[in-house]
Amino acid sequence: MEIEIVTTTDKNIGKIKVTDASQISDIKKSISKIKSALYPDRQSLRLEPRGKSLKDSDKVKDLGLINGSKLYVKDLGPQIGWSTVFMAEYAGPLFVYLIFYVRPSLIYGAAANQKMSQVAEVAAYCWSFHYAKRVLETLFVHRFSHNTMPIMNLFKNCSYYWGFTAFVSYFVSHPLYTPPCTLQFYFGLGTFIFCELGNLSIHIALRNLRPPGTKVRRIPIPTINPFTLLFNFVSCPNYTYEVGSWIGFTIMTSSFSAGLFAFAGFYQMAIWALGKHKNYKKEFSDYPKNRKAIIPFIL
Repeated sequence: MEIEIVTTTDKNIGKIKVTDASQISDIKKSISKIKSALYPDRQSLRLEPRGKSLKDSDKVKDLGLINGSKLYVKDLGPQIGWSTVFMAEYAGPLFVYLIFYVRPSLIYGAAANQKMSQVAEVAAYCWSFHYAKRVLETLFVHRFSHNTMPIMNLFKNCSYYWGFTAFVSYFVSHPLYTPPCTLQFYFGLGTFIFCELGNLSIHIALRNLRPPGTKVRRIPIPTINPFTLLFNFVSCPNYTYEVGSWIGFTIMTSSFSAGLFAFAGFYQMAIWALGKHKNYKKEFSDYPKNRKAIIPFIL
């Protein structure tokens, strides 16, 4: 049978042949043969112009499509691989922060001759450790549910991470920087290290939920790793630990710029967490009702 492909603005693309067993992923490939600019990752197929995007695994039979039915395609614009974006946005902060730390004379001039405080040095190590971890997680841990994202996200994300890195590093590495008391420093450092280990533990647990080469989704639950017990209270403990890391970094450095970075990160991650929490509850009828999104018992 044949189905008609039109854009969400009602522009005709053409007709393609399908069977009851054809999947949306097969239809996307057929569309790309008609219009090469619309490669599969750039397409969002829908039953209605403003409808929900269909999954690649959805089948023609299950969607109720018959001969002469219409499918609407939305052009998502130029795409770029998730891993490429993550590598760029996480590798950048490594180099940007170290410019202020390793070559302070380039930024502060003659005033940079004095030795940095121990807190400023440890802060540079912590920042570098965090983003080195993120790069390695991108390479060896994360399994992405989508192959690509809009290419403009690359510029938006890099501007956010690189810009905040320069903002934080400028003040913490500054010759006039005044470190906090020893007790505050060690408390903040301990919080940072604890939350970094927790964040890594959650990422590994989430990775093991999805078999290689699949897009299987399951309810995340604690493993034998005690850091994963936070799954009992929130849907996105990786974000909880991430925010905790930057709160620890802020306490450790007593830096206003680091505090702004922690707040901005929390705001964005709270939005993501609420969205994922909502999707979990919608997708799984037996999803634990006592869980919150990102802050136990609160949010």
